Amino acid sequence: MAGGEIVLEGQRIDNLGFEAMRPIRGRKIGAIFQDPLTSLNPLYTVGRQLVETIRAHLPVTEAEARKRAIGLLQDTGIPAAEQRIDHFPHQFSGGMRQRVVIALALAAEPKLIVADEPTTALDVSIQAQIIQLLKQVCKERGAAVMLITHDMGVIAETCDRVAVMYAGRIAEIGPVHEVIHQPAHPYTSGLMGSIPDMTSDRERLNQIDGAMPRLNAIPAGCAYNPRCPRTFARCLVERPELMHAGATRAACWLHDAADPHAGQAEIAARHHDAMAAGERATPEAAETIVEVTR
Repeated sequence: MAGGEIVLEGQRIDNLGFEAMRPIRGRKIGAIFQDPLTSLNPLYTVGRQLVETIRAHLPVTEAEARKRAIGLLQDTGIPAAEQRIDHFPHQFSGGMRQRVVIALALAAEPKLIVADEPTTALDVSIQAQIIQLLKQVCKERGAAVMLITHDMGVIAETCDRVAVMYAGRIAEIGPVHEVIHQPAHPYTSGLMGSIPDMTSDRERLNQIDGAMPRLNAIPAGCAYNPRCPRTFARCLVERPELMHAGATRAACWLHDAADPHAGQAEIAARHHDAMAAGERATPEAAETIVEVTR
């Protein structure tokens, strides 16, 4: 973590030790992982795994925990839950295994569920069922969901707010409708522009030129500047923080209320000095500097 704090229900948790985090993991924060087959222990029945999780966090007997586990399987759409609770993970289909993982995440009644690509390994029809299930059970149980995904369609269908990340930092954050329909960051605009439009006929899809930088070689200034079509001098040397951009917040100098092009002459001079000292610059960056200093 580069900075800031993680606060859950008024308690800071990012500075807690392993033992202090144990009652929080599972009890207050549940997790749904990308691949349910590797998330479940293949040597234990799903019932044993559910019962163990429930008893680790709640003061219940073995019988009460088993009854609760059967109820969770029923709530997540597992047919014949009384029999299937004694089956092993390999005896379930991919969609059913993901339902078991959701039941495990809900076992201790957490307030927050972190869902990491919960539908990626599933076909489209099962994806829709899992997303609907997540929305239903979380509404009924009053839990919040943090959904991690690359699927903009899932985001549009499921989420209230979205944070778009690039190179490990938030590029834009705001209400889903605003971010999708009125993106304020060039990276968000590129993502939305690359989605096929079923109402138009075109030979090629839009794409974001270049490639994501390695995390050990993030460029100076805005990490997106080598790929951004709207880069100017300031982007090459100063990293922007999140700033107001209408209904959303974006980490982009285009939304600097004071002056997005502030200090460009000095920035251009420093950049020329850096290149003269042997530091490399991309052709696009060099062209930007030339244009700015004219």
